[in-house]
Amino acid sequence: MNTEKLSQRLEAVANYIPKDARLADIGSDHAYLPCYAIKKEMAVFAIAGEVVEGPYQSAKRQVELEGLTDQIVVRKGNGLEVVEPGEVDCITIAGMGGTLIASILEEGKSKLGSVQRLILQPNISAISIRLWLLDHKWELISEEILEEDGKIYEILVAEAGDPHKSYKELHKELLLGPLLLKNNSAIFKKKWQLELKNWQRILMQLEKAVESEETTQKRLELNEKIQMVEEALNQ
Repeated sequence: MNTEKLSQRLEAVANYIPKDARLADIGSDHAYLPCYAIKKEMAVFAIAGEVVEGPYQSAKRQVELEGLTDQIVVRKGNGLEVVEPGEVDCITIAGMGGTLIASILEEGKSKLGSVQRLILQPNISAISIRLWLLDHKWELISEEILEEDGKIYEILVAEAGDPHKSYKELHKELLLGPLLLKNNSAIFKKKWQLELKNWQRILMQLEKAVESEETTQKRLELNEKIQMVEEALNQ
């Protein structure tokens, strides 16, 4: 992977960047995504944010190597600390857990006033992001699911608006994704078939465990999720 050819996952993220965006890529690693977006004329300005020293230095070197220091600023800081209010209109956060992405958005929500689009790619727990979007009046306008190198990834794209347009059966749609559920692709089915097997294995272990309030609650939660997923897969 380099600034000319991204991974399939990051290229899918880049495809949702609006034309002439002012972009902030949080957790930018080598700054491949901002460099790609500038070189492909998707974005006119970008911030590459990194909290860890090593990746921060790698991002700086990459931007300098590409000769893009006039259009890409590399900043070290935690989450949206690297962004000034009003500075960007599009934010990408890719390759982290959904809970961490949601916490980054929550802690940096004062920076989102000028932001028109969020492009988020959680490795796990996309439900955490959907809950945050719903609570803060961001509407999912697109969801994508893809497989690369044996791993399945989801991409969530949101804009400020009325989120209730996207969530009719809240619990099921928050878990599975309202737009992914509607599309019901082969990769979507594969992901949830794998999850089903995992939950059923855990359920069998819980059946053998000492009865307690905690194990009873866990069984109820798993059975509810299993039922929702089975219904979705059988649609």
